Amino acid sequence: MTRLDSPVDAQRLDDEWLQVDGAGGFASGTVGTARTRRYHALLLTARQPPTNRVVLVNGIEAWLEDGERKTALTMQRYAPDLLYPDTSERIASFDTSPWPTWRYRLEGGAVLTAEVFVARATRETVLRWRLDGVSGTGEAVLKVRPLISGRDYHGLHHENAAFDFNARIDGEHVRWQPYGDLPAIVAHANGGYTHAPDWYRNFCYTRERERGLDCIEDLATPGVFTFDLRKGDAVMLLRAQSSSGVPDASFDSGESALSRAQRLAGFEEVRRAAPGSRLQHSASAYVVARGDGRTIVAGYPWFTDWGRDTFIAMRGLLLANGRYEEAGTILLEWAATVSEGMLPNRFPDAGGEPEYNSVDASLWFVVAVHDYFAAANVPREARHALQCAVDAILEGYARGTRYGIAADPRDALLRAGVPGVQLTWMDAKAGDWVVTPRIGKPVEIQALWINALRIAAAWDTRWRELEARASASFAGRFVDPSTGALFDVVDVDHVEGTADRSIRPNQIFAAGGLPFALLEGNAARPVVAQVEANLLTPMGLRTLAPSDRAYRGQYRGGVLERDGAYHQGTVWPWLLGPFVDAWLHVNGDHATQRAVARERFIVPLLAHLDRAGLDHVSEVADGDAPHEPGGAPFQAWSLGELMRVLKRLGDAG
Repeated sequence: MTRLDSPVDAQRLDDEWLQVDGAGGFASGTVGTARTRRYHALLLTARQPPTNRVVLVNGIEAWLEDGERKTALTMQRYAPDLLYPDTSERIASFDTSPWPTWRYRLEGGAVLTAEVFVARATRETVLRWRLDGVSGTGEAVLKVRPLISGRDYHGLHHENAAFDFNARIDGEHVRWQPYGDLPAIVAHANGGYTHAPDWYRNFCYTRERERGLDCIEDLATPGVFTFDLRKGDAVMLLRAQSSSGVPDASFDSGESALSRAQRLAGFEEVRRAAPGSRLQHSASAYVVARGDGRTIVAGYPWFTDWGRDTFIAMRGLLLANGRYEEAGTILLEWAATVSEGMLPNRFPDAGGEPEYNSVDASLWFVVAVHDYFAAANVPREARHALQCAVDAILEGYARGTRYGIAADPRDALLRAGVPGVQLTWMDAKAGDWVVTPRIGKPVEIQALWINALRIAAAWDTRWRELEARASASFAGRFVDPSTGALFDVVDVDHVEGTADRSIRPNQIFAAGGLPFALLEGNAARPVVAQVEANLLTPMGLRTLAPSDRAYRGQYRGGVLERDGAYHQGTVWPWLLGPFVDAWLHVNGDHATQRAVARERFIVPLLAHLDRAGLDHVSEVADGDAPHEPGGAPFQAWSLGELMRVLKRLGDAG
């Protein structure tokens, strides 16, 4: 958990919290309460879990009234850069355990506690307020204005005549349906509702502005809820109702808002108090529903489930933590999607055909299957189905499949790539510009390919010869004689005998991060030494050495600038996992060295859990010091690899 006590540092006000509903929807915001992203919302739901997400309730405007005195509890930022009202000095503390909780210091010594959590069982967002230490006979009236839209979560909302402000009031329930093709919004509150439609205009989202994107939004506010805090706690529960309007008996039971909020809080307290480390509890945010099954969301707030990310992340999020049944379910679902030896790397957010555009997603699937077999007692039928999927992948790759992916008959290494397509994990593309095309034979693809062949050879001996040839070719072709480290790509652009000497982290997979190391002893040392000297930072590994003319030390600016830096120096925390594996591989995998590795490489990243995406690990960070975090603040494989390597070090995190 993260706890910030008074005075809350102004630099921490933009740190972000996350509450997920287990179906791809979530609530998120900042410590300071001002929304800084278009994705910050109190009710964001996935109509086709975990995709087709829409924002329904963006936030609230909340304040206390005591006679003529009005005390703001929430902040908003308006264009061009006006923060109003500024409530930061009133925040006495903020805590993420058991859920985001603010304590405000009020005049006269009273303290107001505000809480928000999402109930997994019902996908409701619950807001609660409590006033303690109030004295005298004055008023203590809480006013809350919901700020709502009804838009795709990637979009922005603007004032328009089509917005329907009408409210349907039924006891403690107030229902709005701003747009007929979207779910309705139901607020269940123990306060009175006054219909007072209005538009709040020109909200400014600074994170979007920093990313070079549109950042101005208008939100509608249909009315005001009023609560008397002297009479007890105030509660508001927000949920999405199907656009069909069919009543849900689980919600329409006549239960009071206060009773329901207390009951859901009790359920959530028990769930969140279950045994497990801080990281294990954070890991559950990424495992969500997909149809009748399960999947792993690659990150929040803008990712859904991606093939490559799923298989890398599950090794730490699930397999390292004994969540074998979920891992097996996910692997079996993906196994059914093999096509021409490839697994899809992405399912479109709003439906449509899966995208088969990755050379390594299928190979990471094989690695995840290996880890699953090694860790779990896999039923015979499931084992057979997964083995068949692995064989289908290798057969497709061996004979050749999309985008020039094929085992080269000359050296048995895996070649891949055509102009205009990004196939490896270094997949940034802006328009027609593929930033790091890496066409040819990338080093980590060979490590994955050879690992996959060794894994499958355990049950099918036909892969042994191909694996032996590929291993021999790798040893003979990838070592840079001038350094002893590895080339990043050989046969660049399919030109035989060429090599890319760029110092990148991909070579580390030959010595760590996979079930089988391709390099041993003295052969592995130069690789680890070069990566440590040029790429290691407290947040992970840089994607390019600072000495390279193409190096970009900051992940900043608009789309072109950020895509141009994404794999050209930007740090990726998930790469710390394979690096620690490789470092132990060459320095000795025993208790003393594991303790050294934890202190040197892991402790700095653990400190990051209290920054940016609280209790989670960011997607990326700047290559230059002080390595400010960037990208998605909550990233599955960043957390997963931290958890996987911590288990290897004998620490649950």
